[in-house]
Amino acid sequence: MITTKISLQDNLPLTCSRKGTCCHGNLVYINPWELVSLAKEKNIPPREFKELYCDFGGIRLRFNGKEDARNKPACSQYIENFGCSVHLGRPLACRLFPIGRQIQNEKAHYLFQGTEFPCLNGCSEVTELPLLSVGEYLKGQETDKFEKAQDEYLDLMQNLADIAFTLLLDTNLASSGDKETLRQWRIMGAEHPEILAERISPEWLDCLLLPEIKDDLEDSILFAQKHNDLLQSKAQRDFETLKTNQEFQEASVLIMAVTLHLARSIGANPKSLSELWIETAKEHGALE
Repeated sequence: MITTKISLQDNLPLTCSRKGTCCHGNLVYINPWELVSLAKEKNIPPREFKELYCDFGGIRLRFNGKEDARNKPACSQYIENFGCSVHLGRPLACRLFPIGRQIQNEKAHYLFQGTEFPCLNGCSEVTELPLLSVGEYLKGQETDKFEKAQDEYLDLMQNLADIAFTLLLDTNLASSGDKETLRQWRIMGAEHPEILAERISPEWLDCLLLPEIKDDLEDSILFAQKHNDLLQSKAQRDFETLKTNQEFQEASVLIMAVTLHLARSIGANPKSLSELWIETAKEHGALE
């Protein structure tokens, strides 16, 4: 897909017309901190928000509301003639829209899909509203702590992947001639998100999406760091007594499933990641 890179200084038609077009028919993925933030704004427990308003095991907002003139269903949080019911807690994807964000060489880059600015299709009246620089838009949308949360969860994702590598490469599993682990990694990378979520045990899915963190909700960095500690502790408890290659294989597949599920929640491509990690594992002696 063609993308257009933009800088913080670029002036674009970013003043919202408040038609609600972007609240219909889109895909909005949410990381665990955003799930907690949305539930807080809705004034309900995170588990209830996850069950009522999310798909794919809790990583995507459900769009099952009234359809607009384009036959696109509204986000579950959209109220007709009002707007977003959880506006203060809205996730990064909504705050950035129609802009995208990528991390390359540890630096954030901004872009939009296609060659024509997305808002011109469906909200043509934005051309009559004031232009904003990308930097002004991001500041107005208060994206800072949401971007920091994404970056922390990107690090957390890699930490989980490292556990999968350890279970494969630092035990007797890879040297035993095992080929099933990488085969499963590849399958999971291309798997439908609902099926991938079903691979993960309820205990691990809860630890990933509903961490027991009662404070530090406003500090996205500290929240993600505490979440990382919880996941690392659970891995140590669950995997420290493993002895057989079969146990190591099952654990490596499980933690990779958790990793790829988290990856999708932060906008990463599970298929590309699984292929990258498979090649890395093969370079270190694993077989497929």
